[in-house]
Amino acid sequence: MSAHLYSLPTAFPTSDDDLAGPVPPIEAVLFDFANTLFRMLPTERFLTRVWERAGRDPGTLEAAAVAAQVREAATLPHVLEAQVGRDTSAERHHAATLAWFGEVPALEGVTELAYEQVLPGESWYPYSDTAPVLRELAARGVPVGIVSDIPFDLREILAENGLADYVAAYALSYELGLEKPDPRMFLKACADLGADPRRTLMVGDNAPRDGGAVSANLRAYLLPSEPKTGERGLEAVLRLVG
Repeated sequence: MSAHLYSLPTAFPTSDDDLAGPVPPIEAVLFDFANTLFRMLPTERFLTRVWERAGRDPGTLEAAAVAAQVREAATLPHVLEAQVGRDTSAERHHAATLAWFGEVPALEGVTELAYEQVLPGESWYPYSDTAPVLRELAARGVPVGIVSDIPFDLREILAENGLADYVAAYALSYELGLEKPDPRMFLKACADLGADPRRTLMVGDNAPRDGGAVSANLRAYLLPSEPKTGERGLEAVLRLVG
């Protein structure tokens, strides 16, 4: 773990004057990536791609049934245990995902190929309101960062979708060896933006993880963790920034 993480600017302690004063305005925004700014392929489309790239006849795929196997495998105790800390490195994510996919009977013989389909940028799509909200924040001069539990570099995906210029800082779990809700994830992004944590908003969809930003004195806005495929509801962020 990098030593510099322990010397980041911190929101602690808050001065007596700040505690007694008005709530400061929001001047920077941090976003989660998956299920907040971008979504992954729906499971059944993901499975169809696996079948095609494995040279299997897509007509033989009972997508709904296999998707049910995938969901059921995710609940097995040893699979759940394997997911703990999975995003702290690419190697741990690989092992954790193979432990999961290995329990899906229909994926026998293609688990490695299936894992490879999780990673490429073509498997991830921005929500319809991602670009408009990021553009508007940039127009208002509000700096933006991404704080994500992820096993790969997001920068190329943002660039491929024309969004890289709107994101000035990244705190990625696989690079830091940390996962949310560790406050150092949020504080690093704030430090890289030059932003006061008390004037920063964290936006995500996972209450235990993204909501951990409040322990670093950020504010948090949590979206429903439903698997949205249309507009995500990010316009609310613009109202919170004002």
